[in-house]
Amino acid sequence: MNTSKKVAVLGGGSFGTVLANLAASNGYKVSLWVRDSEQALRINSEGANTSYHPELKLSENILASERLDRVVKEAAIVFIATPSIVFQQIVNRLPQLIEDDSYLISCTKGILDNPFRLLSEVISSEIKNSVGVLSGPNLAKEIAENKVAGTVIASCNKELLDAVKLSLSSETFKIYSSNDIKGVELAGALKNIYAIICGMAESLDVGENAIGLILTRSMAEMSRFSVAKGANPVTFLGLSGMGDLVATCMSNLSRNYQLGYNLGKGMNLSEAKNKVGQVAEGIRTLEVIRNESKKLDIKMPLVESMYNIINQNASPESLIMDLINNPIEVDVEFKDCLLYTSPSPRD
Repeated sequence: MNTSKKVAVLGGGSFGTVLANLAASNGYKVSLWVRDSEQALRINSEGANTSYHPELKLSENILASERLDRVVKEAAIVFIATPSIVFQQIVNRLPQLIEDDSYLISCTKGILDNPFRLLSEVISSEIKNSVGVLSGPNLAKEIAENKVAGTVIASCNKELLDAVKLSLSSETFKIYSSNDIKGVELAGALKNIYAIICGMAESLDVGENAIGLILTRSMAEMSRFSVAKGANPVTFLGLSGMGDLVATCMSNLSRNYQLGYNLGKGMNLSEAKNKVGQVAEGIRTLEVIRNESKKLDIKMPLVESMYNIINQNASPESLIMDLINNPIEVDVEFKDCLLYTSPSPRD
């Protein structure tokens, strides 16, 4: 086990910045990888990442750099919090740079296509180090403001679980553990689609009853798809499932919720993205999940409706009518879910 007190965070965006500050506040030496030298210079000289959290004073234990080799050198834990579109590129550079016993943690809520791959699988296919997934209801602005939040670290390596808890836990940030890597990762990625849908529904003033309907059918679709991919359905009752879905689908702090709201108000996709101003992973995930669900013949009516709105010029109002007219009428589908037995974490 790597006992170094150095942590690397790859990605100087909204979530990467608060992760870096959590670890630094716990006494870790934190290297924060950012895209270019100008951004690194600003962060280091101002003691803040003003592009994302202008009010957050960063710990003096954080040093930003555009040099990936320097950032990951001697790091015990490497948190990867880059947008999914560059995730593969970053991972491809790591095998020659990281320590043999570094833990690699995917913090990006996305999925790659052609072929379908979870981001933890992207890491595992390139690197033999132990891998974990960090996911939960983690609106970065609230974490930056020291509001209470929780997250889930998923891995089959107990030492990794303990190391991540030690590095990030605080009086206001509680970390739970899971050994269902697929379930935790899929929940985090999929709920971004439904946050767009809920934002759109809210903009149409459909009412609280309809939002409740959408949330529960969203959970049904998420779990249906994920169980087909090998996830534990019980995971979706927890923090990384229902917790993240509710927080993201009910908050205008969510970029995906904002995107959906803008679309519902009549903006085209480009206009809606520009108004949000940051990456909203849900649109990319929508395309991937729609393609994969078609391939596997998994019924996902909300995904299909959203896809038609984005790509086939269907009206936002069609979302609710599609849901009402869909023939699926079974409420809870996994009656035997408590009989599921997941593998035990290995030491």
